[in-house]
Amino acid sequence: MIETLAYLACVLGFAGFGVKLLEAGRHQPARTLWYLAGFGICIAFGIAEGMPALDALAGDERWYADYSPLAGDLAKFGAIGFTVAFTRSMRFGAAARLGRHAVLSWCVITTEVVLFVLAGPRRSGEDTVVPAAGRSFFVAYELVFITYGVLSLVLVAVFFARFAARARSGSLRAGLWLIFAGVVAAVAWTLWDLDDVASLLSTGGVEAAEDLPAAALGAACVVLAVAGSTLSVWGPSLAAPLRWLRAYRAYRRIEPLWTVLHEAVPGIALDPARGLAGGAEFALYRRVIEIRDGHLALRPYFDPDLPERVVDRARLAGVPARSVAATVDAATLAAALVAREAGHRYQPDDADAPSGGAVPADVRAEAEWLVEVTRAWRHSAVVAAVRRATRGEPDVFA
Repeated sequence: MIETLAYLACVLGFAGFGVKLLEAGRHQPARTLWYLAGFGICIAFGIAEGMPALDALAGDERWYADYSPLAGDLAKFGAIGFTVAFTRSMRFGAAARLGRHAVLSWCVITTEVVLFVLAGPRRSGEDTVVPAAGRSFFVAYELVFITYGVLSLVLVAVFFARFAARARSGSLRAGLWLIFAGVVAAVAWTLWDLDDVASLLSTGGVEAAEDLPAAALGAACVVLAVAGSTLSVWGPSLAAPLRWLRAYRAYRRIEPLWTVLHEAVPGIALDPARGLAGGAEFALYRRVIEIRDGHLALRPYFDPDLPERVVDRARLAGVPARSVAATVDAATLAAALVAREAGHRYQPDDADAPSGGAVPADVRAEAEWLVEVTRAWRHSAVVAAVRRATRGEPDVFA
């Protein structure tokens, strides 16, 4: 399981960032592309380090067995450094100098190499064993790695969160939030090294390869980062079924309102036999038009004085302010249907039908609005009270 996650993350890292490099190469500066390439290569090697396949490739080479943990951690350092560099290039431009962060990174890397050598860990089977004299150095080695990694990644996470919050909704914003989630997974992955510190203090050794939680966090980091950075490539393929699902859901949710209007005014149905044959989005568009046609057909039966009374009643009933307009629309429509059954006209045939709120300008927004009206139609006590009052039962507004 651990090997599968590690190899999957490596493949996704190389493939995903390869696609991103091909896509970005048309309009991104060379330095920014190197940052992306460096991150992909480093993170893939950092995950693969210690896996049986690499151990088998190295054979019986003692130097590899002893120093592969250092190589893996340095690869992770490189991935973090390239991430920070990429973030700075996004914020300040491709020509931005890395400055103090580059100096700090090299100082930390040098410190890590020195601490690792002083600790003198040795590979023993599936574990890395640290002699008693070197354990304090190895603990310091782990804590430096965790501190540097977490602080750097938190800064990157804050940058992407701010960028995502300001971006317009769509694939860019979704991609940025996916990258943010990947950075959060990287923070958790880095903090998981505290488990190695605890193991070292209790047993004098640590597992040479990543354990299952670390492998899962590493894979999550790569998958989310690749998904976010390449969303512009595969996002459009996913957008079509999501649009269909969203339209179908709205189509079904406004069905109760359409049904009662169709029963009252059968002529609103443009093509009853067509159903979803033209696709969910077109069916939703047609259903929205039919509901509005039914609304217009009932305009002589709308009581012009009712909306104001419904607003007052809704406020007394504690209806949330955001739902008052939809409640007014549903209540006036319910009263108009009852008035039509009784043959009671309030206005001439060419009168305008009242509306509890402004009609949205596009089909998607109007469908969302009609979903709110349908919800009020089905569940609002205020709408039920208006319906009873219009039928001649005790008038709750008297």
